[in-house]
Amino acid sequence: MKQTDNLSESTSFADRLGIPAPLFWGFVGLLFFMIGDGVEAGYLAPYLEGHGVSSRDTALLFTIYGVTVSLSSWASGPLSDLWGPKRVMWIGLGIWALFEVMFLTFGVAVNSYPIMLAAYTMRGFGYPLFTYGFLVWIAAATPPRQLGSAAGWFWFAFSGGLPTLGSLFASFAIPVIGEMATFWSSLGLVMFGGLLALLMTHEPTGTKRLARPGTPVGTIFFSSISILWREPKTLIAMLVRTINTSSEYAFLVIMPAFFTKVIGFSLSQWLQLLSIIFLANILVNLVSGMTADRLGHRAVVAIGGGVGAALTVPMFYYVPMMFPGNFTIAAIMGAVYGATIAAFVPLSGLVPQICPKEKAAALSALGLGAGASTWVGPAIVTWFESWHGIEGIIWIFSGLYVASALMTLVLTISPEARRHLDEAALRGDIAEELTVGH
Repeated sequence: MKQTDNLSESTSFADRLGIPAPLFWGFVGLLFFMIGDGVEAGYLAPYLEGHGVSSRDTALLFTIYGVTVSLSSWASGPLSDLWGPKRVMWIGLGIWALFEVMFLTFGVAVNSYPIMLAAYTMRGFGYPLFTYGFLVWIAAATPPRQLGSAAGWFWFAFSGGLPTLGSLFASFAIPVIGEMATFWSSLGLVMFGGLLALLMTHEPTGTKRLARPGTPVGTIFFSSISILWREPKTLIAMLVRTINTSSEYAFLVIMPAFFTKVIGFSLSQWLQLLSIIFLANILVNLVSGMTADRLGHRAVVAIGGGVGAALTVPMFYYVPMMFPGNFTIAAIMGAVYGATIAAFVPLSGLVPQICPKEKAAALSALGLGAGASTWVGPAIVTWFESWHGIEGIIWIFSGLYVASALMTLVLTISPEARRHLDEAALRGDIAEELTVGH
């Protein structure tokens, strides 16, 4: 009886936080998985450049990696429909571990750029299957009234690891155990988080095929693409999501050199600055998700995200140049930038409400956008850095965020979708909503 009482208290506590209680350990495991994935985020680029890889080749590495991340992010939805989210997460964990070993052993350790490029590209299929498979699981098992908060907690765990705590871990580990051992430590963290999430989470929806019985495989995959023109708002949401974090991935390429060579920070200071940026980001992830449940998803994304980021991206570049070497000023600007990027979080709660009958397909579109941002950001660096340098790239992103704010205004919930959501809430029939092909 005592054990049951403790479980009830724990469950109710999770619900009060806005976390779906049956998925609690999934969120915890996701955090550790992403810490491991984020260990290299702040120092892989300067490490490679310090070992003879050109900045252009480094940007190319990140760009092609981003392409596979994008494909995998899209595939997480239909594969979850086909096999169930939990199986997809297992596959993602296995891919990440296998190709990380290859990347470090046969690429980084011997300074072989072709092996690094091939292994890192293949590793890009890993984390999206794990993370976005879990996001589909959340959408399948969470009541609509809690989707905003659950999405906030998902992105809290996601960006809490990549790159916030991952970079912070690296900043302390590198001076103690060295850069190469720090790379290897990421593998241990990823495996710990992945196994924790998969072995400790027993919510039944994630273990089952989510598509209706008899739905052909081709229909499942085609629906995840055709929804972009059948439901054009999902295409708009995908573009907004691409813009959302594209600057983050561009900054991981160009900002280490900017802050260490122009502003005068050490590598450890840059990694700590990166952690501060995303500490603000993860805190606002929660706030924006919960605020959206009360004030509306579109307003938070358009104003806090689009307009906010359009202003803070230039501030993050220009203000530290006015105060070179001043870590406090740079940290404040970085925190404000990170907060505005987090204001896009309600998209993950809004899109399943726009297409309540095809949540997995809709989230695949959003995953495609999230994945695309990992290569669009570095690609913008590759294509436009020779134009007006970092300054030109800054203003490109500022303009893109203005465009995202305007596009967000179109993302309204139709009366038909609203009726479906209201009826589902009355029935309490959440799992049945997640279907493909009607």
